[in-house]
Amino acid sequence: MRTSSVRRTALAASAAALALLVTACGGSGDDQDKADEGKGKAAPTAPAAPAKTLTAAELEKAALAQSDVKGGKVATKLPATDDIAEDQVTTEDAACLPLAHAQNGVAQGEPAASVKRTFTGDPVKPSADTKPEDALLAALDTEKVLINLASYEGDGAEQAVKGVVAAAEKCAGGFKVTAVGEPMDVVKVATGDAPEGGDEGVAVTLTVAADEGVKAPAKIVLVRKGSTVVTFSAVNLAAMATGKDFEVPADVVAAQVAKLG
Repeated sequence: MRTSSVRRTALAASAAALALLVTACGGSGDDQDKADEGKGKAAPTAPAAPAKTLTAAELEKAALAQSDVKGGKVATKLPATDDIAEDQVTTEDAACLPLAHAQNGVAQGEPAASVKRTFTGDPVKPSADTKPEDALLAALDTEKVLINLASYEGDGAEQAVKGVVAAAEKCAGGFKVTAVGEPMDVVKVATGDAPEGGDEGVAVTLTVAADEGVKAPAKIVLVRKGSTVVTFSAVNLAAMATGKDFEVPADVVAAQVAKLG
């Protein structure tokens, strides 16, 4: 989802190859020589099967559903402000475009299929004696996450992750992005550890110049499982006003990654 729209709203498991164990029978003469020929040689291994490229229908089944989470709300239909197309996102530096795509819920590269979901957490209800301004921030202190699942042919999924990692390195000092005609200034990019459960991934924190001089965090997490890449783009409504850090909901990430098998 666009950070700008939020600001307006709220001030691998990889399969192991099976080794073939070769045993030689005891004997003498030519038979023994033939048995000795195999000693010290590596046993042949079966090649790993290529990861299946999921169809749009299969991605729909694998995408997060309301029943997969204990709290919050999962939406399958996105409003136009969140369902952004690739050609609606541009950056001054082309090297930073993969980050801008991820932050706006646009799939990397040319996926075979993709689907989107949103998750909105439940805010903590403030106590009766909470000051009005604190009550407002408490009501907004929840994460909104745009989830994009994209499947790829060949090594497209691996290249998608590599592209985001490379962009995070090249654009560590920040970049300027325009999404649906609205500019945004990212002043810093930092990477972190990706969550467990996938074949590979990356976590990125964008520091965004928000209103009234506030520098607010926006989070991106990419996880690849086989030929599918799932991207989580998260913002916290209160953090956009205060600049306070937050975490991408770990239970939501784990639930979605687990559904990829």
